[in-house]
Amino acid sequence: MTSTLRQIPGYVVGTWDIDASHSTVGFAVRHMMVSKVRGYFRQFSGELVTAEDPAQSSVTASIDMDSIDTRQEQRDAHIRSADFFDVGNHTVMDFRSTAVRAKGEDWLVEGELTIKGITKPVTLALELNGFGPDAYGGTRAGFSAKTEISRKEFGVDIDMPMDGGGVVVGDKISVELEIEAVLRAA
Repeated sequence: MTSTLRQIPGYVVGTWDIDASHSTVGFAVRHMMVSKVRGYFRQFSGELVTAEDPAQSSVTASIDMDSIDTRQEQRDAHIRSADFFDVGNHTVMDFRSTAVRAKGEDWLVEGELTIKGITKPVTLALELNGFGPDAYGGTRAGFSAKTEISRKEFGVDIDMPMDGGGVVVGDKISVELEIEAVLRAA
């Protein structure tokens, strides 16, 4: 057992499936230069592999772009349109990790994010929330992650200037993930 493993209480090696009913893929974006609009995606899936050496772990995830929910259907329909996500031509957003590395008590997950057919590197600040048994005889793990991306870098480059300066929708998108995963049976 490496010293890294001893630093992660209850660490379990294996392949995990994201439990979407107990997870959240959320975001926030500046709106009208004065506040932030928050939203999330209702449908997504993914697989995590926790390796013997945590730095060799990996994650892949796919998000259904049509499942966006900002609690306002007219806005959601506009975000699905060619002005933003162009869901008719780009149905999913994909993430694939390329590296995992320790950063103090927490971790960084480097990877490639694809939106609208454009792939860019992103780094997620990852917090391991724990590993443990569930009420169904299985094992669960929890992870929290955050990053910030530029929507324009992914081809979501609509500009809606406001009278007097500024824009209706900011460029920087804060992404927040709360992931609960279930260990696959051997």
